Amino acid sequence: MSSSTAPLPRRVVIKFGSGILTRPDTAALDESQFARLTQAIAILKQEGHEVIVVTSGAVAAGLNALGFTRRPAETSLLQACAAVGQTRLMHKYATLLGACGLNVAQLLVTNEDFLHEERRGHLKDTLRSLLERKDIVPIFNENDSVATEELKFGDNDALSAGVAQIARADLLILFTSVDGLMPPGENSGIVEQVNDISEVMDYARDEKGEFSVGGMASKLKAIERSVNAGVETLIANGRRPEQIPDLVAGRGIATRFAAKPLHTT
Repeated sequence: MSSSTAPLPRRVVIKFGSGILTRPDTAALDESQFARLTQAIAILKQEGHEVIVVTSGAVAAGLNALGFTRRPAETSLLQACAAVGQTRLMHKYATLLGACGLNVAQLLVTNEDFLHEERRGHLKDTLRSLLERKDIVPIFNENDSVATEELKFGDNDALSAGVAQIARADLLILFTSVDGLMPPGENSGIVEQVNDISEVMDYARDEKGEFSVGGMASKLKAIERSVNAGVETLIANGRRPEQIPDLVAGRGIATRFAAKPLHTT
C-alpha cells in the first residue's frame, strides 16, 4: 500500500450491501467486518478524501430483535425489521467511527428524493454542507420503513448511483462477494478494465445470498447510470476491506469501469 506520492484527494462513494455486512450464511451483523470497514474509511479520511457511505443492513440488524432467524418474505415484516434495525446499524457506525474521531450523519432517503426537483436540491444542499465539515461521514440508506424498492430489488445499488451522481463524486465503489466482474465461462479471471459498459451488460451472474438482495445485474444497471454521469465505478470484494485505500489510489483487485466523458457547453 506504500506509494512514492500521495493520491490526490477524491470524493468517494462506497456502497456496502447486506451480504458484506452480515456473517456468511447468517442473519447477524458481522462485528469484525464492521470494524475493518470503518477503519478503512478512517484511513481514507486521514488521507484527505471525502467519503460518503451508502449502506444496507437495517433489515439484517433488526431480524434478531424481532425474533427472526431468516429473512421474512412479507414486506410489512421487512419494514418492521428495518425500523428496528436502522438505529442499531447507525449505532455501530457511530461508535466505530467515533473511536477514530469522526462523526456520522444519517440520511434516510427514498426514490422520490432524487426524482422531485425541489427535494433533490435540498438533498444536494444538505450533502454539500456535511462534506464541508471534514470530521463528518454522511451515511445514506433507503428509508425502508416507508419505501419498498430496495427491499424487493436493488440492495441500494441504484441508490448508490444516485448519490454518486448528485454528489458529483470522483469514484463509486460497489462491494460484492467476488473480486470483480467475471465473463461467462468457468475458471475465468475477472475483467480488470471496462471502457464501454454496454459491452459487458450480459456478463451478470447471480451471486446474491439469502440475506442480501441485489445481484450482479442490479450492479451493472447502477454502474451504467453512474459512468454515464461521469463517475468512475468499481466492483470489488467487500471481504477485502483492507484494500480500500489502494482501490481509491488506483490499485487493488477490482473491475474498473471508465467514466463517460461529460461534454459541457
